[in-house]
Amino acid sequence: MQQPLVGKVALVAGATRGAGRGIAVELGAAGATVYVTGRSTRAQRSEYNRPETIEETAELVTQAGGQGRAVAVDHLKPAQVQALVLQIEREAGRLDVLVNDIWGGELLTEWNTPVWEHSLENGLRLLRLAIDTHLITSHYALPLLIRQAGGLVVEMTDGTEEYNRTTYRLSTFYDLAKTSVTRLAWAQAQELHPHGSTAVSLTPGWLRSEMMLDHYGVREENWQDAASQEPHFVISETPRFVGRAVAALAADANRHRWNGASLSSGQLAQVYGFTDVDGSRPDCWRYLQEVQDAGKPADATGYR
Repeated sequence: MQQPLVGKVALVAGATRGAGRGIAVELGAAGATVYVTGRSTRAQRSEYNRPETIEETAELVTQAGGQGRAVAVDHLKPAQVQALVLQIEREAGRLDVLVNDIWGGELLTEWNTPVWEHSLENGLRLLRLAIDTHLITSHYALPLLIRQAGGLVVEMTDGTEEYNRTTYRLSTFYDLAKTSVTRLAWAQAQELHPHGSTAVSLTPGWLRSEMMLDHYGVREENWQDAASQEPHFVISETPRFVGRAVAALAADANRHRWNGASLSSGQLAQVYGFTDVDGSRPDCWRYLQEVQDAGKPADATGYR
């Protein structure tokens, strides 16, 4: 098995579950040492009160072929982030890939609620979790990343720049959070360019995260049963799909051609040739525009 990232060090900030976990595992499968952070540990859960832990993610990274390192971090607390980066510097001496995947806003978003009716407290905390965490992490991590040319920063969001530019995301706070992260990636790309490093924003499609599977009362093994509740779920993808997108970017010696770009897992699958775990290549954002948003019946034929 080829492992193009042997000797590389990655930090996946926000890797407890969902896309972060999928990314960490695939970076591990490519041979990287992966530091995974989050607030849910075997000793203490975050307000999500879910069973997934960063220790479990680190173990999955190691099982996949990499080296997983779990560090409990609240990325809203600068001192904790600074200590994390100092630990990476002390133990690994370098940082090649930074994935800013911190989120935590699912329980705070009030869908289809105008800004004047949405809880201001929840909305402002959502923005802090979605944007401040990324800025704090980049502030402390990028000096280590740019010590050698070729570093990669991946800002995780929901929706491509093109899609979000013309589509209201059902909440002003959520809309602002996700579009801001895309712009954050573009801005960092300008600052990283002189150092030979690359920043992009990346979105998965409709993610079959642990929380989404629970929402529909299914497991990964029978996820297609959820189509009886939501027919368009046929376009969904596993977290490993976007993980393979990040691993492909990190292994691409010519990755700088993407600097500042807004990318999707489906788009990169067409370029790099990777598939989801079932061998398909779901192209969610094209599907959303051409099928779901167009009011057509659910049919993923030609889109995966």
